[in-house]
Amino acid sequence: MQIPIDFWNVSLWLAVTAIILLITAQIVSAYEGPGSLLVDKKRLKSAALVIGILFLVTVAIRIYGIIISS
Repeated sequence: MQIPIDFWNVSLWLAVTAIILLITAQIVSAYEGPGSLLVDKKRLKSAALVIGILFLVTVAIRIYGIIISS
C-alpha cells in the first residue's frame, strides 16, 4: 500500500516540524535548571531555522504556481 504524498502534505509536514522545533529551541534556551541537557542548543536552533526556511520555500513555490496559473 502506497501513501500518496504530494507537495501540500510535504509543506504541511515542514510547517508542523518547524513549529515544534522552534518552540523546543526556545524552551531549551530558557532552561537554566540543575544538570545538563543532552541536546545541543545551537544545532537545535539551526535545524529549526533550516526547516522553517524550507517551509517558506514551499510556500513561495505554491504562490508562484498560483500566480502563473491565473
